[in-house]
Amino acid sequence: MASIKYKSMAYKCADDIIMGSALHPVSEGFGLKIGSGQVIPEINYAPRAGTEKDVERFRKEYVDYISKDALDRCITAGFPAVHLETEWVSQMNQEKLSAPVVAGQKEICEKYHDEYGLACGVRHTIPDQREADEGLRPGMDKVHSYPEKFFGCCDIACENGCDNLSVESVGGKEFADYAVTQGDIVAFLFGVGYLGSVDMEYIWSEMVDVAKRNRTVAGGDTDCSGANTSMFMAGGMLDMDVQKTFSAITRVIAAPRTLVAWECGAVGPDKDCGYEGIINKCIAGKPTTQEGKNCQCAHCDLMGNLTAQICDCWSNESVEYHPEFGGTSVACWMGSLGYEAALMNTAIQTGNAKTLRDLYALTDLTRSPEAYCLAYFNAYEIGQAIVAEGDSYYLRARAGALKACEIMEKGYNDKILRLSKKQYEVLIDSKKKIEALPTEEDTFVEKCVKEYDGVVKNFNMKNYGF
Repeated sequence: MASIKYKSMAYKCADDIIMGSALHPVSEGFGLKIGSGQVIPEINYAPRAGTEKDVERFRKEYVDYISKDALDRCITAGFPAVHLETEWVSQMNQEKLSAPVVAGQKEICEKYHDEYGLACGVRHTIPDQREADEGLRPGMDKVHSYPEKFFGCCDIACENGCDNLSVESVGGKEFADYAVTQGDIVAFLFGVGYLGSVDMEYIWSEMVDVAKRNRTVAGGDTDCSGANTSMFMAGGMLDMDVQKTFSAITRVIAAPRTLVAWECGAVGPDKDCGYEGIINKCIAGKPTTQEGKNCQCAHCDLMGNLTAQICDCWSNESVEYHPEFGGTSVACWMGSLGYEAALMNTAIQTGNAKTLRDLYALTDLTRSPEAYCLAYFNAYEIGQAIVAEGDSYYLRARAGALKACEIMEKGYNDKILRLSKKQYEVLIDSKKKIEALPTEEDTFVEKCVKEYDGVVKNFNMKNYGF
């Protein structure tokens, strides 16, 4: 399936975008409607280590314990809808472990829908174990056959009844790792903005076809392996390993990469850890899942409220299954998510969605440069820059990055966004390097191949079909 590039914004202005509503809502599972006027809590979880050693024990962990506990808490607390997300652990790339889990979760969701009227469905996020040094395309990896297993997992999930097919893909990761550790924004632009987008088009064309054949919703992706690594390295107020202005630019470069899934026919929602989904919802009008203050079980970021501003699903990221004082971890975090979604839905129902949206945004607006760029009104401007270069993966990533630099520099000059001397220096240096790049995609690619060949470990253009 050929991808269709976004060349215009789905919304007329940023103020039209609110939480819980998308221009292109998604229906899946059992009565579940995402982006149709309410925010859906999306619970994410992981099994206890060792359960994968026995097939039946593993199925019980996911179905009889994790899924049942989450669904029971929904009924107990009176939450009307839930999206379960099963992020496959690496051992699930074999059918004997994964198929019973997928089928079992489908069965228990149907049971709770029939008995209690709970709207529910399961997103299955398959593992992308491909390694650049062994090869990202089928036929290249002679050691593990990870590309073949990748697409095999898509088949297993869809054939056994998953409601939403998603992935956290790794295209461009070898460049992201190098770029973040070396502070090389051009390497990130080439590896994630360009090569990552090329890989996305390849894998998502296949994934959408598999999903359609099985009447499964093709959801979305995230640049977890790139932009999230950059964000986590930048850290919080005590961390200075990576400058937060650099991290903000990498997040914006990730946006058009993640967008490719939707351009290939996926419909959303995209993945919770794809913070760039805020930009992409502005562009495409498709539902986005976001995470923030209710994902403290997994990590801490500097925009725990802001990310909720226009979300359609609200997630906890991931929590290992274990006991807590208030029940199991899954039940407790389900309650935390459900009540936050209830607040958002009350704001929607009472006509206060825009007020709550703005409060979420303002709470974290100046907490970090990345939060500043992802505030919905700034995200909208970045989206406009991206779609203006819709035909070129390179040029739209470059345009988005430059717009982010402009937004941060203006915020600093207007004394709204506070930056340290080093953060400002990195911002201006990154801007100059991006501005100096050629405006022809072929020239840029040729330049980067020469510059990074033999420098970036495991760099091989054959991984991207060249």
